[in-house]
Amino acid sequence: MNSEKIIHEPLFHVTKRTEISVKRQILARVIAFFTGLLICCVICLICYKGSGNPWVVIKSLFEGNFGSERKRWILFRDTALLLGVGIALIPSFKMKFWNLGGNGQILIGALVTVACMRSYGGKVPDGVCWLLMLLSAVVCGAAWAVIPAIFKAFFKTNESLFTLMMNYIAAGLVTYFIKEWSGPYGSGSLPIIKTGHLPKTGGNDFLLIIIIAAVMCALMFVYMKYTKHGFEIGVVGESENTARYIGINVKKTIIRTLAVSGALCGLIGFLIAGAKDHTITAESAKNLGFTAIIAVWIAKMHPLGAIASSFGIIFMTNGMSEFQTAVGVSDSSVADMIVGIMYFCIIGCEFFVYYALNKRKKKDKAAEDNPAEKEV
Repeated sequence: MNSEKIIHEPLFHVTKRTEISVKRQILARVIAFFTGLLICCVICLICYKGSGNPWVVIKSLFEGNFGSERKRWILFRDTALLLGVGIALIPSFKMKFWNLGGNGQILIGALVTVACMRSYGGKVPDGVCWLLMLLSAVVCGAAWAVIPAIFKAFFKTNESLFTLMMNYIAAGLVTYFIKEWSGPYGSGSLPIIKTGHLPKTGGNDFLLIIIIAAVMCALMFVYMKYTKHGFEIGVVGESENTARYIGINVKKTIIRTLAVSGALCGLIGFLIAGAKDHTITAESAKNLGFTAIIAVWIAKMHPLGAIASSFGIIFMTNGMSEFQTAVGVSDSSVADMIVGIMYFCIIGCEFFVYYALNKRKKKDKAAEDNPAEKEV
C-alpha cells in the first residue's frame, strides 16, 4: 500500500508575463473602464430604480463634463490641478518615498499666498504682489516637504506616517489663521479677497491654471528622463545600496527630491488661492494630495500617462455629481461608491496586464487523479 501523501496541484496558477505590449495595456484598461461602467449602471438601477437607468448614468457623465462651455472649462481646470499634484508626487514616488503629505503642502502654499494677497494686494504693483505670492508658496511648500525628508534621510523615520501627520498640522494652521484674520467677532470663515488675483489669460479664469499644469508636465518628463537628478532618483528608488556604491549621495537626493515635490505642491496651492478660490479654508486642497496618488499609480508614475489618468478621474467625479442632480438626491454616498468602484476596476486591471491566469493542462490533471498511470 502506497502511504505517500498525494499533493494536489491547483487548477489555476499565476505566471508573470515576460512581454507586455502597449496594445495589451491599453486594451486591459479600456475593458476595465467599461466593466466598471457596467457595474455602476447596475448599482444605479438598483438604488434609484427607474430614475437611475443606464442611459441616465451615461448621459450624466457627458452632461456633467461637456454640457456647457463652463462645464468644459471646469473639467480641464480640475484635470490640470489634479495633474499638477500628480506631477509633484512623481519624483518622490519614483524614489519610493511615499509622500502622503500632498494636501498639507498644498494648504501651506495656499496659506502663504493668501497672506501675501492680504498684506500686499493693492499696496504694491500687481506684478510684485504675484511674484511674492509665487515665491512664498513655492519656498514654504518645499520647506514643508523637506521636514519629513530630513528625518527620513538621517533618522530613517517612516515617511508615510510623518507626511500624513503634517497634513493635520497644515490644516490646523489654516484654521488658526482664518480665525485670526476674521477677527474676534468674525464668522470663522475668510471672505473672498478683493486684491492680488492672478491675471486672466485670454480673458479666461481657468486658462492660466491649464497652461501652468501643461508646462509642469513637460518639464517633469524632461527632468525624470533626461537629467542627472532624474537618473539618481530612479537609482535610489531601486536600491539605496547600489546608489551609494556608484557614488550617489542618498541623503542629498532624498532631501532635494522632496524639496522639488513640495515646491510643486506649493505652486498648486498658489494657483488654487490666487486664481481659483481667492480665499482659503481647511478643505481648500479638496483631497487632491490623495486623489493624485491614484492618478500617479494608474499612470505608472509617468508624467504623460498622468494626463489621461487625471482626466479620467475628474471626468467620473464631475459626471457623478451631475448624476446626483439628475436623480434628485443630495446624498453623495452612492455617487462616491460608484467612483470608488471605477477606481477599483481600473487599478485591479493592472493584475491582468502584468500577470496571466493559466489553467492546468488536462493531461497533468489526469496524471494527478491516477498516480499509478503517472508512474507508468
